[in-house]
Amino acid sequence: MNLILENKCMQDISACIFDLDGTLVDSMWMWKAIDIEYLGKFGIPMPEDLQKCIEGISFDQTAIYFKEHFPIPDPIEKMKEDWNQMAWDKYANEVPLKPGVADFLKELKKNGIKLGIASSNSRELMDNVCETHGLHAIFDVILTSKEVAIGKPAPDIYLKAARELGISPSNCLVFEDLIAGIQAGKAAGMKVVAVDDEYSAYSVDQKKQEADYYLYHYDELLRGCL
Repeated sequence: MNLILENKCMQDISACIFDLDGTLVDSMWMWKAIDIEYLGKFGIPMPEDLQKCIEGISFDQTAIYFKEHFPIPDPIEKMKEDWNQMAWDKYANEVPLKPGVADFLKELKKNGIKLGIASSNSRELMDNVCETHGLHAIFDVILTSKEVAIGKPAPDIYLKAARELGISPSNCLVFEDLIAGIQAGKAAGMKVVAVDDEYSAYSVDQKKQEADYYLYHYDELLRGCL
């Protein structure tokens, strides 16, 4: 039997749905750097707990949070335009896929597993990173929180992904690096693999508690070890 399918987490699974930042691509460092730079333009120091406060919420919700909590004169649409511009070059040139992801996706595809992305990022940046890494040709469904009523930790985006993939939620496996995403996948009635990432290290214990499985490296899945 193929080692991919021998993983315990893959039993009865017909679709895998991935978060993007910190799960498929190594990009969480980038958003912290952008927050520091952006707030610095207005002479505002970045609060130590900012990343935790905005963890998992959508691009639009993050802009609203900034507008409500910081003295930023620009309208929300201008804020989002600035963030997109700041992130564009980094996504295209400095953000790699997480190690082992490309081979894992290739094996899933080879074994007939449907593939989806469910991200809180903006559509513009999603398309940028997908084009950079050739993900449009690999994934069957690519969604952002903009396309659902409520973002993570609500289950809406994962339920929509399952519908568009034509797979029952109980036969979907979610990959997530943040607590809000893990909670969204579980609320959708799916099994969840928590993905290790340096920028969510503070919540490792909670991630392990709330998810069904914990993944340190995608090579574990390629070896049939999860």
